[in-house]
Amino acid sequence: MATRQDRKTYSFKSVGILTDNVIEERYSALPTPVGIKTPLQLGNGTNIYKMHYSLQDQIKDNLRNLVLTNNGERLGRPNFGANLLEMSLELGSEDADQKAMVRIKDAVAKFLPFVQLVGFATEVDHFDNKEVAKVDIFLTYTIPRISTKQHGLKVTLYTAG
Repeated sequence: MATRQDRKTYSFKSVGILTDNVIEERYSALPTPVGIKTPLQLGNGTNIYKMHYSLQDQIKDNLRNLVLTNNGERLGRPNFGANLLEMSLELGSEDADQKAMVRIKDAVAKFLPFVQLVGFATEVDHFDNKEVAKVDIFLTYTIPRISTKQHGLKVTLYTAG
């Protein structure tokens, strides 16, 4: 005669979650940062600095930094930038705008080749005198690999002469 073994039954309600799964869920729920926002700002506790979580925002930030940087300002990359500061007093005239467009186009082709420039415009405000001016540069661009939507960027240069 075979002896009968006692059967143990359990309820799944009493089963917990492994700590490995809890840690994995906690960190997988956080969005992955793409890059650091500039100008640098302290983060909100999860990161040391504020971060970009969208690739389009990071590319816009990189393009703004490229246009505002002059040759020799970036450590280790002396040719980085559009080098617009030396011609900022002339911006607003047709010749200077053409030169600025060429400089921006060359810099973008070299350092951000995935950005396609579409439009360029300048606006000069002289603050009621001829010596001090604020020059606004408006760029429109697309990022073909991400979307066909046009994006805009406004960069401001302050000049005195």
